[in-house]
Amino acid sequence: MKNIRNFCIIAHIDHGKSTLADRLLEFTNTVSSKDMEAQVLDDMDLEKERGITIKSHAIQMEYKHNGETYILNLIDTPGHVDFSYEVSRSIAACEGALLIVDGSQGIQAQTISNLYMAIDNNLEIIPIVNKCDLDSAKPEEVEDQIVDLLGCDHEEIIRASGKTGMGVQEILNAIIDRVPAPKGDPEAPLQALIFDSVFNPFRGIIAYFKIVNGTIKPGENVKFVATGKEYDADEIGVLKLDMAPRKELSAGNVGYIISGIKTSKEVKVGDTITHVAKPCDKAIEGFEEVKPMVFAGVYPIETEDYENLRASLEKLQLNDASLTFQPESSAALGFGFRCGFLGLLHMEIVQERLSREFDMEVITTVPNVSYKVYDKKGNMSEVHNPSGLPDLTLIDHIEEPYIRASVITQADYIGPIMTLCLSKRGELVKQEYISGNRMEMIFDMPLGEIVIDFYDKLKSISKGYASFDYHLHNFRESKLIKLDILLNGESVDALSTLTHFDNSVRFGRRMCEKLKELIPRQQFDIAIQAAIGAKIIARETIKAVRKDVTAKCYGGDISRKRKLLEKQKQGKKRMKQIGSVEVPQKAFLAVLKLD
Repeated sequence: MKNIRNFCIIAHIDHGKSTLADRLLEFTNTVSSKDMEAQVLDDMDLEKERGITIKSHAIQMEYKHNGETYILNLIDTPGHVDFSYEVSRSIAACEGALLIVDGSQGIQAQTISNLYMAIDNNLEIIPIVNKCDLDSAKPEEVEDQIVDLLGCDHEEIIRASGKTGMGVQEILNAIIDRVPAPKGDPEAPLQALIFDSVFNPFRGIIAYFKIVNGTIKPGENVKFVATGKEYDADEIGVLKLDMAPRKELSAGNVGYIISGIKTSKEVKVGDTITHVAKPCDKAIEGFEEVKPMVFAGVYPIETEDYENLRASLEKLQLNDASLTFQPESSAALGFGFRCGFLGLLHMEIVQERLSREFDMEVITTVPNVSYKVYDKKGNMSEVHNPSGLPDLTLIDHIEEPYIRASVITQADYIGPIMTLCLSKRGELVKQEYISGNRMEMIFDMPLGEIVIDFYDKLKSISKGYASFDYHLHNFRESKLIKLDILLNGESVDALSTLTHFDNSVRFGRRMCEKLKELIPRQQFDIAIQAAIGAKIIARETIKAVRKDVTAKCYGGDISRKRKLLEKQKQGKKRMKQIGSVEVPQKAFLAVLKLD
């Protein structure tokens, strides 16, 4: 065990984690030169296309140091705030972390939040300044920022470059010298923590685990503590570029287990694996349950695909433990699911993965957050969907979730960022200079205002320099009302939203204008109305496609023309009673693009 090191790589998005991981794999000859490619650990096409890491990826390397062979288990983690749950699970399986900071951009919001997560788990931190080969790199300045943040010495910081491979050997030596070997007793009863799982159509569910105590061999009878199910370990092994079977794994190792599990509910991330014959006393303290931030309805385009969509979401949930879902139905869209996501990028990625991996085309409704609704008797219920709101006469007050947001930016962009946050009903808590020209601003903001387009706007007004991170802070009473959209007097529940009273009229008007552009013209007039309760606050009309029925009347008496027009009018009226308005998919997402 003294020759095992488990470590992960944490950083803000785009600071070069995956590129540096490529160099570590190359230097230790884990990946042969013919298999080498950029972002070798990112195995999803989506990750390569977008240049971001979505899943944590584990791989084992071997490295000779001072005549001894060491086993290094590396986990490369995502950097985007929407995938921070992946990072928290990776950190639970490690004893050390490489903290990577971009030499040209310095410390950013996600760097700080990932660092705090690692410190809470008592990991040994190795600070690295990456991209030192760039002309725009300012390693001295960035090192000062790291020293202020971590309180370490300048000598402990390693300068490296993922592109050229500079500093890679120093990093490997530092991992061996500074990261502690895993603690644990190979002779004790088996205790292994599941930190990830994937679905394989041929072999069932493959669980990735870290052994804390004990030893496991193929063919042994094991039990998953949380679900209470028992299985035979058909195959165990370690994760190289592909899975490599082993005859035995003992405490401190990271590996995988295949036991022919077919149903996704039977594997829970954070669960403990133990032996049936000699079980451990208690389960390992897992990581906290994920709290979804954004809720949206996901519906199949064809109603008969409902069960397929359920199976696809279950398989996706295995691979992405931060996705939550429960069945719901809508008058406009039929049966579907209410899904909880960690953010808008997460929602977009899930939609994309459903389409690519499972061939499921879905309609997504307007994202919203969960509210606490108190009735006159003082009972509280959680509402994830505006259509689940009780009657207005029964509601005493509604509380909405507030977040504590940290925005790190250059001093030049403070004005526009302040304006943006205050326009989203934010309150400035404090602002302070971190170093030189960089400031951190802390805001309390309603989560509902951030869900839609806040992040995109923040990036564009700060020319991409502002970085943003948040966590749920508390619930506060707010004057919220339900805004309904009516088409020809019928409410479209998929378009209804909960919004703040002050924004409602403006929001309703913009919704009506946007829908007028997006809904195609029919043979009859369509009235688009925004309503609060019974009060209509905005209206737009889409005019009917008309045929000139009087074209064949040349001259003559006006009554002939009037008779034809009257006949047409009756036909339009009848059509309006039986005609239904088809709302295109892009209309449901129009709300996201309202400006």
